[in-house]
Parts: sequence; C-alpha cells; structure tokens
Amino acid sequence: MKICILADARDADHAKEISLDSMSVEDLKKLNKNKKAIKKLAKKYDQFLASEALIKQIPRLLGPGLSKAGKFPSPVTQQDNLGEKVNEIKATIKFQLKKVLCLGVAVGHVKMSEDELVQNIMMSINFLVSLLKKNWQNVKSLFIKSSMGKPIRLY
Repeated sequence: MKICILADARDADHAKEISLDSMSVEDLKKLNKNKKAIKKLAKKYDQFLASEALIKQIPRLLGPGLSKAGKFPSPVTQQDNLGEKVNEIKATIKFQLKKVLCLGVAVGHVKMSEDELVQNIMMSINFLVSLLKKNWQNVKSLFIKSSMGKPIRLY
C-alpha cells in the first residue's frame, strides 16, 4: 500500500525519516489544477495524508480531483506520530457501497492467528450491516474465502 503525505516542512522531515513519499505546497502548485496530472497522482497512491495547516488549501490547489477519486487526505496534527498514523491507515479498510450488489473486503492476512481473524471478520460484518438501511434484511448471503480456497457460506 502506497501512502503519500502532502506536508509542511516539519512533516516532510518526519516523512523522510520513515521513508514515506511527501509533497510540499510548491509541488502541489506545480500541478496547477491539471486534471490529468492530479488523476495520475491519485492512481499512484492508495491513500493520502495531509498536514493540518495544508488541509484547507488542498481543494484550492488541486481542485476536486482527489475527492472524485475517493482519496481526499486524512489530516495529521502536530501531536500525531507519523509512523503510528501510517500503520493505522494501513490497518483500516474502507467500504465503498455505490450501486453494486456484491462487495469484497480483505479482513486478514496469512500471519494472523485464528482468533484475530474471527475477531476481524465479526467486526467487519457487524460494521457493514450497521451501514445498511435495513440492517440484516438487506443481506442476502455472506461468504468467506481465502485467496486460493473455495468460498464458504456464513449467512
């Protein structure tokens, strides 16, 4: 997962320490609301972070490109530890329900214990169901599947 921080000078230094890609205000001004360049930037990274001081300037500098791609940056305050924030973002999953009737979500990885997987699965299912208008009445079926295994029906 590739993460980029749109940073002021202080956060840019911290980003270099943890080998995280960063862009300054000058780099953003060079994009000059060029839609193709902003779209390319949005495709290059999975997630964006932004210094608290810059978060209000981003729509003015980049236009609606990142918002349309669903990748508007998460704010980073002066007190936040950048390394912890990056790990938190990597551990977060995003449900995007538009007009699709099927949804696939990663809930774990090979190095996780069985208990951790069960906890992640339960938490993600309950959260997803809470997002739906009629809760469980909107769920037709639930399957769990490993990357190479056969799907197993849960509900």
